[in-house]
Amino acid sequence: MITYYTDGSASPNPGPGGFSVIKEKQPYILGGEPSGAVTTNIRMEGLAIVAALTDAGGEPCQIYTDSEFWINVITKWAPGWAAKGWKKKGGEIKNIDIVQQAYQLYQDSQATLTWVRGHEGDEGNELADEWANKARERHETMPIRVSEL
Repeated sequence: MITYYTDGSASPNPGPGGFSVIKEKQPYILGGEPSGAVTTNIRMEGLAIVAALTDAGGEPCQIYTDSEFWINVITKWAPGWAAKGWKKKGGEIKNIDIVQQAYQLYQDSQATLTWVRGHEGDEGNELADEWANKARERHETMPIRVSEL
């Protein structure tokens, strides 16, 4: 089973952003807002999970994230939104582009999403945070493998 850690960064929030995917305890993928526009931490967290799911290609994997929000979006809320034609009571679904992509990838995956408390000394989470900040500082847009830097 493949093990990933993901994290996103935007500073200020909203502001320039970046995300990282750590694979088997090694920095693996960096990215950011595809358009290069100002973004949010939430968007970057979601794109990091999308990148990990994409990389796994349907293989069994464990994805650790400090974004309880995205775990809830993908596993609890998106099924209902999808069943209602991507509508929710109370207004628009924010970040719908990432929500739909993450949900479809998750449906087609053998992934387990696990929440870890951020900034509490978890080695994988700390590494993901460090590299998400590097991605933000590099102004990454499209996902790139760290080996290609």
